[in-house]
Amino acid sequence: MSGMSVLTPPTSAPPTAVRPNRPKSKAGWNVLGLLVFVVMVFPVYWMLNTAFKPAKYAIDPTPRFFPWPMSLENFRRALNISDFWGPVERSLIVSGSTVVIGAFVGLLAALAISRFAFRGRKLVIISILTVQMVPLVAMVIPVFLLLNQLHQIDKLSGLVLTYLTFILPFTVWTLRGFIVNIPKELEEAAMVDGCTRTGAFLRVVFPLLAPGLVATSIFGFIQAWNEFLYALLVMSQQHETATVWLGSFTTAHGTEYAPMMAGSTMMGIPVVILFLFVQRKMAAGLTAGAVKG
Repeated sequence: MSGMSVLTPPTSAPPTAVRPNRPKSKAGWNVLGLLVFVVMVFPVYWMLNTAFKPAKYAIDPTPRFFPWPMSLENFRRALNISDFWGPVERSLIVSGSTVVIGAFVGLLAALAISRFAFRGRKLVIISILTVQMVPLVAMVIPVFLLLNQLHQIDKLSGLVLTYLTFILPFTVWTLRGFIVNIPKELEEAAMVDGCTRTGAFLRVVFPLLAPGLVATSIFGFIQAWNEFLYALLVMSQQHETATVWLGSFTTAHGTEYAPMMAGSTMMGIPVVILFLFVQRKMAAGLTAGAVKG
């Protein structure tokens, strides 16, 4: 019929591509992550397990995965076998002094390398990388001879100087990466508003750099706290640090594994407490510079 429009059926939209679900792939990554976590945590768990179970079960051929019956005898043995608080106090003094001096000097050096152009700048950066690549064992004899000439053998100050030789390059290189990620325009804007260069650094750059400084200091503290070789060679038994103190459990009759694990557990407590206090700053420092814009 004329005048009547013919209704055409609507055309169906092309089918949209449906993304296939990948639960198996996600489950595989979860299993892999769980395996990595177990491998990393199991040594720590076994240390705690051995520390809290009776000493006779520490060398039992049949492993006991749960410390039952639990006992604190290993901790009493660890505290009584030799002086404990003296080595821990010396380790805290040496590690804390190393971190404070290393952070101060390393920050100034990293700021100079990052913000100022001077002759030999690239050579300094290459030298820092080269020092980090040298094994610590290769420097034992030169460091010992140098400390002997400076009359720093068997002194905490000599051990601090020794630790600075390998913590300072790490601190400078790490802090340089954090400073480079802070735009220079922020300092220039502060200087335009009337701040001096020092004032611009303290008011603008340093607050942004604080998380990275905390993260770097924590890593430096752990390195100094766990160091064994130089503490054994430089310090005498009367002035030994906590890591050398653990050698007291190896006697002519063998190694007392259960008290040693108890001592290792007590040694890890200061690092854990320090990490709990600064974990937020440390997490921010580890992710600083990861996102731009």
